[in-house]
Amino acid sequence: MSCNSKADQPVVAFDADRQMAKTDIVVIGASAGGVEALSALVAGLPANFDASVFVVVHIPASGTSVLPQILTRRGNLPAIHPVDGSPIERRKIYVAPPGRHLILEKRRIRLVIGPTEHGVRPAVDPLFRSAGLTFRERVVGVILSGNLDDGTAGLEVIQTMGGATIVQDPHEALYDGMITSAIEAGCAQQILPISEIPSALQELVGTGVGEESVKMTDPKEEEEDRKELAIDKFDFEQIHGDNQPGVVSAFTCPDCNGALWELTESDILRFRCRVGHAYAVESLLAGQADGVESAFWIALRALEERAALLRRLIQRAENGANKKGIARYTEEEKVVAQRAKTLRDVILNGILTNDRQPANL
Repeated sequence: MSCNSKADQPVVAFDADRQMAKTDIVVIGASAGGVEALSALVAGLPANFDASVFVVVHIPASGTSVLPQILTRRGNLPAIHPVDGSPIERRKIYVAPPGRHLILEKRRIRLVIGPTEHGVRPAVDPLFRSAGLTFRERVVGVILSGNLDDGTAGLEVIQTMGGATIVQDPHEALYDGMITSAIEAGCAQQILPISEIPSALQELVGTGVGEESVKMTDPKEEEEDRKELAIDKFDFEQIHGDNQPGVVSAFTCPDCNGALWELTESDILRFRCRVGHAYAVESLLAGQADGVESAFWIALRALEERAALLRRLIQRAENGANKKGIARYTEEEKVVAQRAKTLRDVILNGILTNDRQPANL
């Protein structure tokens, strides 16, 4: 089937108010190595797959995404970047565009320039969180190859609301960080090789949701999740007000240096700052590591600038035959040069990144 024939398929209406709940929302998150896994997954979905599929893959905000074209070529369903406010249709794949969180509402898709989560936008958690809170037991969440821990908190929301959860077998994934995080948090109901995920989705999609899948949720926990969803949407009243989720921690945000709130209602340790930047543990550790390295580079730059200024002062003192100035500036320049070399060796030896290399280059 050609790309044009997929695009020309009749629109399949999406019923946001189904009288009998059926599984018809599939949300997929991936990062490093995820394009390969995602391509293989969509290749196994039939053209009559009776659900709406939403995808977040971490991509730079300044990048250009051709993922919809890739997925359309590989599979039987048309894939597109939606626009803000697009209606939800079944038998389509919606891919988050660069620099926008993909968030689901009852009858439409939102694209939001909200605060980054885990240092990225689009992030998986806002999509999963919005899907779980909006469509509850009608949702299937899928996590594929990727680093760190984006997606785990969102998958927990889906599971809490009665939805189904699937993760790729970590042994076959190019990067297993996101997958392992979800498994260790107890959020993976099925762990499958990528070749078996399409058939698992087909078994779930379109089936009626039994009473045993409809869960009574903790009202306080759901309220906290909804506060987070409001932050994902960059809701002014939620961000500007004092009713923030969690309790103030002793840590600061790697993005804006503001105080972080520790989110206490979930079993997954996570943090958010006043303006909404969100981190789980591995992402926060990575952000802190970046901050430490940046501090070393700033310190090295300051020392090198000081050394350059001292050398100019030495030259001026020499031109003026100022022996006292020559001695003073020369001595300080030596001290500054030694400190700069020490910092250079720390950076070059890979101590900051656990990636050592010879220091005598």
